[in-house]
Amino acid sequence: MLDMRIVRWPGALLMFIVMSVLAGLLVAVALTPAVAVAGEGTSGAAEFFEDLPSYLDIQTPQQVSTVYAKQGGQEVPIASFYAENRVNVRSDQIADTLKQAAIDTEDPRFHTEGGIDVVGTLRATIADALGKGVQGGSSITQQYVKNVLVQQCEQLNGKDPASTKKKVDACYDKVAGQSKARKLQEIRYAIAVDKKYSKDTILTGYLNIVGLGGRVYGAEAGAEYYFGVHAKDLSLVQSATLVAILNNPSNLRIDHPSDKQNGSANGYALTKVRRDYVLRRMHAHGAISRAELTKAIATPITPKITATANGCSTAATKYDAGYFCDMVRSQLLADPAFGKTASDRIATLDTKGLSIHTSLDLDLQNHAQSALSSYVPTTMAGVDAGGTNVTVEPGTGRVVSMVQNTAYTQSDAPTAGATAVNYNADQAVGSSSGFQTGSTYKVFTLADWLANGHTLSQSVSTTEHSFPQAEFTNSCTSVSGSPWNVANAEQVPSSMTVLDATVESINTAFGAMAKQLDLCGIQKTAEGMGIHQADGSAPGSTPASVLGTNPLSPVDLAEAYAGFANGGVACTPTTIDSVTTASGATIRPTPATCNRGVSAQVAGTVDWALQGVLSGKGTAATANPGDSVPKFAKTGTTDGDEQNWLIASTTKYTNATWIGNVEGHVRLANWPFLQGTTGYSAKFGVGKQMMSYLDGTYGGGALPTPDQAMIGTPAKAKTAAPSSGSDAQQGAQSPDTNAPDTNTPDTNAPDTNAPGTQAPTTSDPAAQAPAAAVTGGGTPAGAGAAPPAG
Repeated sequence: MLDMRIVRWPGALLMFIVMSVLAGLLVAVALTPAVAVAGEGTSGAAEFFEDLPSYLDIQTPQQVSTVYAKQGGQEVPIASFYAENRVNVRSDQIADTLKQAAIDTEDPRFHTEGGIDVVGTLRATIADALGKGVQGGSSITQQYVKNVLVQQCEQLNGKDPASTKKKVDACYDKVAGQSKARKLQEIRYAIAVDKKYSKDTILTGYLNIVGLGGRVYGAEAGAEYYFGVHAKDLSLVQSATLVAILNNPSNLRIDHPSDKQNGSANGYALTKVRRDYVLRRMHAHGAISRAELTKAIATPITPKITATANGCSTAATKYDAGYFCDMVRSQLLADPAFGKTASDRIATLDTKGLSIHTSLDLDLQNHAQSALSSYVPTTMAGVDAGGTNVTVEPGTGRVVSMVQNTAYTQSDAPTAGATAVNYNADQAVGSSSGFQTGSTYKVFTLADWLANGHTLSQSVSTTEHSFPQAEFTNSCTSVSGSPWNVANAEQVPSSMTVLDATVESINTAFGAMAKQLDLCGIQKTAEGMGIHQADGSAPGSTPASVLGTNPLSPVDLAEAYAGFANGGVACTPTTIDSVTTASGATIRPTPATCNRGVSAQVAGTVDWALQGVLSGKGTAATANPGDSVPKFAKTGTTDGDEQNWLIASTTKYTNATWIGNVEGHVRLANWPFLQGTTGYSAKFGVGKQMMSYLDGTYGGGALPTPDQAMIGTPAKAKTAAPSSGSDAQQGAQSPDTNAPDTNTPDTNAPDTNAPGTQAPTTSDPAAQAPAAAVTGGGTPAGAGAAPPAG
């Protein structure tokens, strides 16, 4: 029988010769100083080894992104996001014991070699040529190269998870597989890195990128995770342990005490064996004394696992800011400023070491959570009740606080008192379907009323309780269906001024006003002020929508009211102020979009009218903190008090409180909440606490000036003809040019009688009381559903 060893020998001999020639070339290039090569004009072979891809430059690898908020005038980190838990540090921030342990164990000739371990490479080349497989011999520089190439693979993305995995696996095989071509490329790159960078820079790059088990990468993250210290403060034993782990991170990590093979029950035996080997290598190379070696080997492995929370869990548990943090993440991942595709934006957040500076005021956040929690419990037997409070900044859209009665969880399976759904935000941002707003929506009918030439002093009928659909105009869509039945909370006069009807929130009065307007115009006014349903669709324009049947998010409604405080210009909510990458580059988030929804005259007059809601017979008089800061407000209550709202604003803040049914249709009018309140009245307690604090910290200047012509006088008040809009809304709706509005005030006339900041009062001697508890819907209602006055 033919001896196969004889058949293989010529091929083995040829391979040996080829590999020996290549190895000789590698050694020659590795040992040639860069300056000498350059001085000789650089041969083709030398150019080949000098060519270095840009991604192999020693720079910031994947790092942890950090979210910051303000507290006591200082910025503090509240959350972290990462694909790899890594913190890049300088050489002087890494303990010398860790550097020496890595060199003595992984590459003793590191300081004298030219990027590759020549002795190890020749030995491996000969072994490979003789058919003994691709051998080791990797220098620290080669290991750095391999880690960078592997990281490049991890950032690949495909069209779907399956294609991504296929691309990543193929990349891994190319950069880390057992092939001679791969090894030669790695050597080539290592030589180029060595010629470009100092030994200390290469060692620092290596220690910043090396894997240490799970998602922990680099010296700093490893030191913090396994021992609760910074990399510069690692002891000899701790340094040797980290170097032991990097030899086989999957099997030698020390954060699995339940591991029967390597757990704490037997002192992490496998890791200790490797750690003691590291210590012996350090002694063999003169880095530590015999006494230090003996003492170190006798020291057991005692980890102090200090996990870095990934995501919004820290923000939730430490700062009650989980929902705000989640909105930051959602807004960043939807912003093309952070990448063209969704996967690009995820990679930016999880790998670029972003410093994300947010609008959150933690002092206000703490106060808001305390105020809400003092009235609305986390859970209640018999009702799925929720509560939120959100504060935004007029003129910028910055969200400065956002709280909820439930605990934030990142789990898709909610538990009692905990949910991932952000009730404050829209469906796209917080997965909430929104809530009916009741009478807070009347502000848009009021604004459209003024924009169409009507006045606050005009009298409207309050006697009609059944409105035939044919009595309404809607240029957006047809109006049909059964009559719209409307009730008031109590007996009211047969007619009222619009000002009185606004302050006391009279439903039938707003039904009568809507008949004189275009329902489409009211819808367009709302949209101009930033309103959309929580699912992103346009608000409905049925007659019932006038009284607040559209399901909205609290932050969206706050945006609109902030627009009225800002002279009619509403700005979309934003949570991110600025962002920088780990390298110091600035990423400019897409700014808030600010849009003029109503004229300054309309906005100022609406603000003036709504001041009365906080005084006299106003529906929010009990929430008035009684200070001198000018402010306006509006309440909202749906059928059966299922949903309850209070919006209050100065020129410096707009605060929205919602308390109601998350799911179901429980009447809250008499349902007991904390501090002797009910589901209806709890909003006043929360609102008063918030306004008192906000007035003292944020304050507010003079509100936008009202237009005297829009206020009007009772003697001149008259009922105006229906119209579909006016130019005063500056494009928010299309005016009816075929029916000139003979009652349009002269908005250019000087305002000689404009009132100051004193709130208007009502002339109705009867105070508004809470609505009786009746059955209603917490979901979008049809044309027949009408929330009671709020």
